[in-house]
Amino acid sequence: MPGNTENLRKATAARTAAAAARAENTLVAMITEGEPVTFRGLAARAGVSLDFLYRNAGIRSRIEQHRTARPARPEPAGDAGGQHASSVVRTLTAQLADLKRRHREETAELRQALEQAHGENLLLRRRLTAGGQAEPGQ
Repeated sequence: MPGNTENLRKATAARTAAAAARAENTLVAMITEGEPVTFRGLAARAGVSLDFLYRNAGIRSRIEQHRTARPARPEPAGDAGGQHASSVVRTLTAQLADLKRRHREETAELRQALEQAHGENLLLRRRLTAGGQAEPGQ
């Protein structure tokens, strides 16, 4: 079996080299296309794991270099983006307030129904207990 472990080592080395080549080629493509360079983006596009990218010192340093060289997300142009964002926030806040209101109403209704059920249960227990004591001779 010693020959088998050597074949496994060769296969692992070949697979690692292929993954490194894919990551390098994808990194070059992302840079030339002007895409933001991130670990997650490169991992997804190259078909490698984040762990692989972080453990490969050469690729990792290139990603960090290009990631800091250009901002990952451009700033929104003008105030129109801010107005859109605030209208979305207002809409979501209104929806959340409505959900909270409905939740409080439903909880109050359920609490009232539970109290009523407890009351009916108590009455039935009392009737059962009273009925059981009145008929011990039968």
